[in-house]
Amino acid sequence: MDADTDNKKHSPEKEVMKTEQNEGLIHEIMRENLHLEQEIKKLEAELCSDAREFQIKENIPERNLKFISVESSEHDDRFSNSCCSFQVSSQISYEIQKGQALITFEKEEVAQNVITMGKHVVQMEKAPVKVTAHPVPLNIGVKFQVHVNISKMKINVTGIPDELPEEQTRDKLELSFCKSKNGGGEVESVDYDKKSGSAVITFVEAGVADKILKKKDYPLNMNSKCYRVTVTPFIERRLEKYQVFSAISKRTVLLTGLEDVWMDEEIVEDLISIHFQRKNNGGGEVDVVKCSLDQPYIAYFED
Repeated sequence: MDADTDNKKHSPEKEVMKTEQNEGLIHEIMRENLHLEQEIKKLEAELCSDAREFQIKENIPERNLKFISVESSEHDDRFSNSCCSFQVSSQISYEIQKGQALITFEKEEVAQNVITMGKHVVQMEKAPVKVTAHPVPLNIGVKFQVHVNISKMKINVTGIPDELPEEQTRDKLELSFCKSKNGGGEVESVDYDKKSGSAVITFVEAGVADKILKKKDYPLNMNSKCYRVTVTPFIERRLEKYQVFSAISKRTVLLTGLEDVWMDEEIVEDLISIHFQRKNNGGGEVDVVKCSLDQPYIAYFED
């Protein structure tokens, strides 16, 4: 009986059924993996699309920085790095159409009073002109902080030749950047990316990275050849307090009704400024006036 039972358990028919079940399961897993890969690609494409929508491209003007003091701490590694932070606010554009003007007052309450009054009669050279005051709705703007940290312990290395396996390339990088005769020093770690041909080298002691970076390139010995790889500072950038906002200007008023005025724009701006500086006209101190009589203009607002 025992022998019979054992034969039944290991019969060829059952072995074939088991194999077919396993193959079916493998095919099902492969189909599921393919479906998941397609979903991942779809989500990555959507993520990239959303990221492009929120990208900001601005030319930030160069500024000279003056370091006036040095702080140090035995227990804080941050002081071995150079750090800085910037507050960035985008300019908001507004298009002034033909026959319109923007007037900015020094005080918010004056601008709001002019808008509340609504209709105004401004005396021009030939005849009075009726204008209407409106609030200025602004487009979307952004505000954020950029924090930059330049490491004194790490460097970026690019242009690494793809000639050896990853582990061997990592060893060659460590050996090359350890050599004191080339300005190197003891290496703590090597983070190598074979795909991009780049690496981040972390040194044990501060000061080694600065010495190497003065050269801009560095000798890398590999396969009996000496390559020159590019070395650059390791910079970490962090975006904080990102805010998207839209608003109505508090000190600027939109004036309409100037379509039939045929005068020099500068003269019209002076006459508008004179009218709205008078308190008996509901005005006050004027900061700036810009009108559009011939063609549209773009005005820029800052927070």
